[in-house]
Amino acid sequence: MKLTILGSNGTYPTPESPASGYLVEDGDHAVWVDAGSGTFVALASHIDPRDVDAIVLSHAHADHCLDVLAFYYAMKFGEEPFQPIPTYAPRSVEERLLAFLGPGHGSLGSVLDFVHVADGSRARVGSMDLYFAAADHPVPTVGVRIEAGGRSLVYSSDTGTGGGIADLAKGADVFLVEATYQGMHKPWEHHLSAYEAGKMAAVADVESMVLTHVWPRFNVEVSLEQAASTFGRVPEHATPGRVFEV
Repeated sequence: MKLTILGSNGTYPTPESPASGYLVEDGDHAVWVDAGSGTFVALASHIDPRDVDAIVLSHAHADHCLDVLAFYYAMKFGEEPFQPIPTYAPRSVEERLLAFLGPGHGSLGSVLDFVHVADGSRARVGSMDLYFAAADHPVPTVGVRIEAGGRSLVYSSDTGTGGGIADLAKGADVFLVEATYQGMHKPWEHHLSAYEAGKMAAVADVESMVLTHVWPRFNVEVSLEQAASTFGRVPEHATPGRVFEV
């Protein structure tokens, strides 16, 4: 599998990075995981959006799902007919997007074939098996484990220290984990600090970890150092444009 970072900012995009978004490919199959602000343009710079086989939207917060509307409009009003693709997300994501569109826009189903997922859900996209687990966040949120060819990638989405993400990540080859905060204290319990992200990765005994969703005003190098202190090894950062072989 190949992981391409489309964006990794926590909460809001900046000129240097869109919000959360990732492209996962195995052979001829492609999954767009999270569609935060700015990620549709980034996606289009790596792949023809029409070649995406499925979308995963972890939860209904804008920095993880808003740009799927850009995809919707581009496909709905494109020059060629578009076959709706599976869109795996908690039910609340579809409800939030429909409310944003309002009446008169038709159905999201002409582009996005929503499949509602929750803790324990499974799916298959081409050669990739997807496993979902509930995260520790105030709205329904799922992390996802993607397996293909004997290798595994786990994406934490937004989570605190509870939920099922640590179990989902056990033995993963690559753990793409949020590390919003720095230091020993954090203002909100439903996100991870870099220290906590490193500890979760260590407990899960993952092969490597990639930090994402770092607060844009923070120095990423500090986050990497703090995560390394609890992980035991130096992690990578989900810098936009980087490609990781899983």
